[in-house]
Amino acid sequence: MAASEPGSSEFPDERDVVASVDGEGSAQEYVIADITEDGAWLSMQAEDAPDLPAWR
Repeated sequence: MAASEPGSSEFPDERDVVASVDGEGSAQEYVIADITEDGAWLSMQAEDAPDLPAWR
């Protein structure tokens, strides 16, 4: 799938991006997903995800 450029007819005006922690114990993953697009998600081990203060 090719990436769409902002402003193109294939790029929706609005996105709905959500994040959550999924799984239990050491198998927890941090998941970020654009729920307006099928297959648009990524995940990483929860322990590797940056915390909010690190983003500031």
